Amino acid sequence: MTVQNLSTSAAAETEARVYVAPQWKLIWWKFRKHKLALVSAFIVIAIYLVAIFVEFLTPTLPDKTDSKYLYAPPQSLNFIDDKGNFGLFVNGYTSKIDPVALRRTFVVDPGIQVPVGFFVEGYEYELFGLIKTNRHLIGPLDSSQPMFLLGADRLGRDVLSRIVAGTRVSMSIGLVGVFLSLVLGILLGGLSGYYGGIWDTLIQRLIEFLRSIPSIPLWMGLAAAMPTNMPPLQVYFGITIILSLIGWTGLARVVRGRFLSLREEDFVMAAQLDGTSELGIILGHMLPAFTSHVIAAITLAIPGMILSETALSFLGLGLREPVVSWGVLLQSAQDIRAIATAPWLLIPALAVVLAVLSLNFLGDCLRDAADPYAR
Repeated sequence: MTVQNLSTSAAAETEARVYVAPQWKLIWWKFRKHKLALVSAFIVIAIYLVAIFVEFLTPTLPDKTDSKYLYAPPQSLNFIDDKGNFGLFVNGYTSKIDPVALRRTFVVDPGIQVPVGFFVEGYEYELFGLIKTNRHLIGPLDSSQPMFLLGADRLGRDVLSRIVAGTRVSMSIGLVGVFLSLVLGILLGGLSGYYGGIWDTLIQRLIEFLRSIPSIPLWMGLAAAMPTNMPPLQVYFGITIILSLIGWTGLARVVRGRFLSLREEDFVMAAQLDGTSELGIILGHMLPAFTSHVIAAITLAIPGMILSETALSFLGLGLREPVVSWGVLLQSAQDIRAIATAPWLLIPALAVVLAVLSLNFLGDCLRDAADPYAR
């Protein structure tokens, strides 16, 4: 058999595999060709793992204050000291009073070493709400010694611990908000596309009205309507509901367009002739036909939810202390004097950028992979 025949046979075998492969496998084959998508998926999974294991990953309590280390600068992890000895440690601080500004400043002192270890003992917490433990991934061997790998804020709180803790709130708002938007988008978009007529007209005019209102003023107005004395948990759910009530319009239009095309397909007519109910046709036949597109739309909607929560909290109209989110942390970066004193307060913005970019890249690649037959 010649080389040409072998290559032709291999191509035919590959083509046959494509024709008999299920939809999810076709999507995976196309998705894994995008190296950027794989990297983005790894980053997104890592971020959500951080959100799950917050207590284990935070060296100290996020709300623990220490007046001795206000605006303490970041410390770097060191592995070898000046004498060539191997060991994990950070350098301590030397404080002095600035004679001009009359405030205490901190300087990392190489002559002071604070031993650091992995799986050290710290504050007690319940892992998954079930297992009581006090082990943490990293921390000082002596909990009374300072360790601020990303610096401290105006109250002497560890910025690293607060960023890790804020991951849970900011990323979960994206998930919960998108879930509610998904329900509204599929329900109203499916109703509009499947039935048409007066339902289509009313829902589309509602969508156009909501999309014509500037987003920031609308968010500010709805968020300002919530009482200032509401408990933090209620504020959290209130912000989530507000973002969901606004964020469903894009998905509803996608669902409507797909339903308009699918309702004329033969399999829908066959289901109708078979006596399937309208709800059964929508949920059992039409919706699964474009599930991959819905997944891609969800992935692209989560960054919008995260940015919306960050913007509201940054403006002081969203989540508030003692809740810790990336937007709440960035409130400290509003004062130019605070930024000049402690530029590391802007580090939460890098977490927002990393999460949003990763989710956007992942969503774009999922959208391309959702149509595996496209060239």
